[in-house]
Amino acid sequence: MALATAHLRIARPTNNLDALLPFYCNGLGFEMLGSFPEHEGFSGIMLGHKSAGYHLEFTQKSGHDAGRAPTQDNLLVFYLPDGASFAQAVTQMEQQGFAVVRSFNPYWDRCGKSFEDPDGYRVSATPVRHKRVSCPSPVPVMETKHRGTNSKVCLILLTAVAAAVGVEGQETGYHIDWPRWCGKVYQDGYPSFDPGGQTLAPSPAANGPLVHVQFQPRYSLYLESEKHGEVVVNAALSPYHGKPWPSTNTTSSTSGRANSLIFSINLVEDDAILVQNTVAINSTGNVFRFDLSRLKPSLEPIKMVLYGAPEGGRPTWTATSSLFFLPEKTNGSVTRIDNFNGGLFFRNAASGHKFQPLLPHGFYASYDGFLGNNSTSEIQNYADLGLNSMTPLTIYRDSGPAFAYMDKINLKFMYNLREGYRNLTYVREQVLAAKDAEAIYSYWGTDEPDGWQDPFDAPSLARDLIRQLDPYHPVAITLNCQNYHFAKYSAGGDIIMEDVYPIGINSTWSKWHTACNATLGDCGCDNCQGNVQDVPNRLDDYAAYESWLGLWPKTKAHNPQSFHGEDYWLRDPSVDEELVMNALALNHGAQALVSWVWPASAPLGAAHGAMAKVVAASPVVDFLVGGDRPHPVAAESAGSGAGVVDAAYWVVGKKMLVSVVNGGYVDISGTVAVAVPNAIGIASTPWGDVGWRLQDSKLTVPVLPALATSMVILDLR
Repeated sequence: MALATAHLRIARPTNNLDALLPFYCNGLGFEMLGSFPEHEGFSGIMLGHKSAGYHLEFTQKSGHDAGRAPTQDNLLVFYLPDGASFAQAVTQMEQQGFAVVRSFNPYWDRCGKSFEDPDGYRVSATPVRHKRVSCPSPVPVMETKHRGTNSKVCLILLTAVAAAVGVEGQETGYHIDWPRWCGKVYQDGYPSFDPGGQTLAPSPAANGPLVHVQFQPRYSLYLESEKHGEVVVNAALSPYHGKPWPSTNTTSSTSGRANSLIFSINLVEDDAILVQNTVAINSTGNVFRFDLSRLKPSLEPIKMVLYGAPEGGRPTWTATSSLFFLPEKTNGSVTRIDNFNGGLFFRNAASGHKFQPLLPHGFYASYDGFLGNNSTSEIQNYADLGLNSMTPLTIYRDSGPAFAYMDKINLKFMYNLREGYRNLTYVREQVLAAKDAEAIYSYWGTDEPDGWQDPFDAPSLARDLIRQLDPYHPVAITLNCQNYHFAKYSAGGDIIMEDVYPIGINSTWSKWHTACNATLGDCGCDNCQGNVQDVPNRLDDYAAYESWLGLWPKTKAHNPQSFHGEDYWLRDPSVDEELVMNALALNHGAQALVSWVWPASAPLGAAHGAMAKVVAASPVVDFLVGGDRPHPVAAESAGSGAGVVDAAYWVVGKKMLVSVVNGGYVDISGTVAVAVPNAIGIASTPWGDVGWRLQDSKLTVPVLPALATSMVILDLR
């Protein structure tokens, strides 16, 4: 019909045209498109944008009282395309002297901000880009995940308001004017194309294998009160990175260092030596101590360089890194990353200012229906389940008492910056509000920038500012895509979270009436099979990309699926599926479990709480966080089905933790066996009710039930 393509004018009377101009032009950024004086007794102005499909008209008639807005719920609502443009619009209004007002309908306070013009009429701004179902839009055509909509008027409004607030940066990839997710077009009526941005294995070096030398400080930060630091040095053989090791006649070496790299780690500033030693070729995880007293505490990173060579002196290797040696922090918490295994260590007043292993296990927590209730008892009930952390989907300005209560009960939290991370003024304000909290363990800097195809540098710019303002806490980033510009987007975080949500999806055909594959479509889980194996596969993918790129592995986290909806996910995971995905994530290196979204169903909440009581507490956390990285081990079975059994172990001293998962939906009959070298006895079974027995250095069980998870601690000889 003709109205579908009509230009829209929204007209209303006023008593003072001039009084409206600062609000709509200076605050909202509208332009004067036209005006008329005393036309048949009326004067008027038209405000808007030349390229937009709508504009506003205000008229004034001499001698006529137009009156004020009849209610506080007379609104113009502008849906901004993402959190960054929303935050920028709010900041611009506030800088022009227009304060946020409390809405008559509380929805607009939960999901946006409202301002009142001189006549009492209100303008509300809210971001379209809400993640999943935390804050659903009341407008049916507005999708919570994608930019696509069937309403041309809504598209016109989005374009016009984006222009009004000056959204910066351009989406990445090809065909940026098409509806895309992870670089791929997802709506019907568009041709598929290769989205690009894939991380692929390089061609092996012709003269390989090569020796790839890397080093990092053991911990991401040290404090002035500490006397010693450590570095971790790797000299791994790689088909892709490094230099070939020279041929060596081991019988002619008198030092016994023929296949060792002799190295020195120096400070870049003055060439002072921190460490001198050797590492065996094809070895990793070599830890060396150094004296911190020679360093001066600073909020800036201290640059280091490694020089290495074989005994003959040629060829030479050089590698660089940096460390934080920070002034002592007397208020609030501190979190550091163990670069040896990716684990988190946390300290605050409740820990006596001593670092303790932390495996965050909790939920993203909605404002709507939870934190917005301003109920400390609801937060306490959440913690009483056994959950040790939360990622509140709110900020201090709106939920100060909730954050204060989390400090009080030592419920660790990750602070959410995602709504406005591209507005660095917003980032600064939020970091300064949160950085000295007792319970903060990390910032959530960016949410799915790869899916939204945000500018490549946006996550890193936010991370750099956060680190400048608060070097005492790491920054997490959520990646959604299976393989879309991994290196560029992951550079914006110290912790990489994957939000693989595979349960209840149609992995081959989308709600947008397109197929889902590597070049087309979005089925809610990028390039997924639609089962629990998608979780370890994604973690393994990210680890492979880091190896191919020659990067030191970053800390990984898993975002468990505890929801359904949006026409992508037809059901919640079952309790067993949820526990299996959690255990698989831990087996494949995840160091945090942050589930979307709370409030969740009672069974899933209870299941996460029960598991958190085990994996986030001693003795299990001492292996998962305090030990080395997980060692995968193959399972054997006298029957069929062993291929879906996933097992890993961690060693600390004379103890071994073994985690075994049946990732299949049927029992595995016939003895299942998992090799556990040097084990001499079962010390305890902290998780699961599988009846494992130890026989000939193997854990065995006659039948491994479907979707079973278990953890066993063994004594070693």
